Amino acid sequence: MKVLQSLSLREKWILAFVGVAILSRLIVHIPNVTAVTATALFAGRFFQRKSFGFAVPILVMAITDLFLGFYTISVFVYAALLGVVAIGQWAKRISVWSVLASSVLFFVLTNFGVWVLGYPKTWEGLVACYTAAIPFFRASLIGDFAFAGILVFSFRLIERRVLAKA
Repeated sequence: MKVLQSLSLREKWILAFVGVAILSRLIVHIPNVTAVTATALFAGRFFQRKSFGFAVPILVMAITDLFLGFYTISVFVYAALLGVVAIGQWAKRISVWSVLASSVLFFVLTNFGVWVLGYPKTWEGLVACYTAAIPFFRASLIGDFAFAGILVFSFRLIERRVLAKA
């Protein structure tokens, strides 16, 4: 509770955005069209406390995974999200390039996990794994760009209309 009390109004709004976006995993959605990657990028970019940028998306993912179930590649998913947060912290702003880099990083790391855990450990197995994942990548790109736009636009609106007056 002390952590929440120590948050600035801006950080509380960021936390709310991250929480709502990742909790959207719990509603029925088109496969791989989720707010997860965009939210990690958003958290990395907008949390001024770097530790919050890393902790919040992972915490919310872990909480939602309690309901959805953990899976064999969870460690790869969480590692990819930490990488996306790092991209958000490095980027000057959320742009086409930072969203694309985040999407590619998430795709590469999570599908590497799929290959390690479920495909033959051969060049052919690696190629087959990534080839099979291409349709999912298209859907992820749609979700990543759409949700990144929604998050940034909405937060900028809150900054102008609410936070600027506080």
